[in-house]
Amino acid sequence: SPSITVADGFKATFSRRLNERFDGVIGALGSSYTYQSMAFFKESFWQILYSHRVFVIFDEIHHCSGQTAETSNTWGEEIILNIQEQAKFTLALTGTPWRSDKSPIVLANYRGEEKTIQCDYSYGLRQAVEEGVCRTPSIVLIDNEEIIVTDQVNHTQTFDSIKSLLDEKSVSYQDIITDKKAIEFILSRGCAKLTEVREHNPNAGGLVVASSVAHASNIIQILQNKFRQSAVMVSYQQDQSNKIINAYRNNNIQWIVAIGMVSEGTDIPRLQVCCHLSRIKTELYFRQVLGRVLRVNGVIDQNAWLYTFSEPKLVEYAYRIEKDLPETFVIFRDSFRPNDIELEIDKTQEQSAIKLDNQISEFVFGSPQNDSLINPEVNEHEKNDLSLHYSFDLLGAFREKVVATFSSPF
Repeated sequence: SPSITVADGFKATFSRRLNERFDGVIGALGSSYTYQSMAFFKESFWQILYSHRVFVIFDEIHHCSGQTAETSNTWGEEIILNIQEQAKFTLALTGTPWRSDKSPIVLANYRGEEKTIQCDYSYGLRQAVEEGVCRTPSIVLIDNEEIIVTDQVNHTQTFDSIKSLLDEKSVSYQDIITDKKAIEFILSRGCAKLTEVREHNPNAGGLVVASSVAHASNIIQILQNKFRQSAVMVSYQQDQSNKIINAYRNNNIQWIVAIGMVSEGTDIPRLQVCCHLSRIKTELYFRQVLGRVLRVNGVIDQNAWLYTFSEPKLVEYAYRIEKDLPETFVIFRDSFRPNDIELEIDKTQEQSAIKLDNQISEFVFGSPQNDSLINPEVNEHEKNDLSLHYSFDLLGAFREKVVATFSSPF
């Protein structure tokens, strides 16, 4: 699996379901490893696949690309060289059977001129919702009716939607998701929904997917100081990130704010509300984030809510969430190129402000007509905008559109 958290989850689940040890030592039925760890296995480890009938399960197999050793990424190469022909049985799992870089997935078969992936078994979200395996998702798209951009010579432009703003290319999506007023509105809606859900499910939790550590720190402050919510942050930079996730899984803290974590595979069934504030706008990532709030856990209210902004690509993804395999094409190459590696997050950038190429000096983003949904007090710390380059004001009203999926009554 792609992470230690997911690997540990598999280890615990297999041990419990099979009533056998799954710790990889003498006498154990098996073990669970990360894809990254494969590169450090000695030759003697791989010999077990020749001497025993081994069943190898791969989770989130889309992380491993390539059809040959020459065209694969590092993880895919290990599978091709050491497992593909040696293991007696293999089972490759993924909820998103495609890659953003268009590379073929290792172990997968493709057919026809369009190179359509051939899955041996498909269990889609619609079926999972109908059978009570997954929650019914509702996606809330947040827009604004009056957005003002002012340049350094005080020339202003007015936009009536996020789409029209981004089409002009004077402001980036990063500017929107790091704007304090925009963050406050989306968090207010998320907090209101979580409060509503917790009336029936007192242990329900919320997830905020942030774009950087600095971004997450500001979100934590807003959640705690403005909305009086309990919250914890987890990031790829923390040595004890797995312990933080495990603790949150079993406690009653309202929100977990994540950077480069909890995007896929992590099982926290009490999560029912998510605010998507990541700068990553691929369909793969969008579905992975939505998947974090879809796990059923036997409580009364089994609806899931995802809040995000009406960025054109995200709107497109929301409206076709019912389609298990979006229209995509696969590129088969003669060799692997490092630049083809799927970019999920730039961990080197943690700035909370972006400098625009054409030196826009002011970006005015609209406000909700009623922002008193939850405790409206403002703390002194909140007076510092997330952006160092722009001053912000409130003009327009936020508006929401709910994309109801499957049998959702909303």
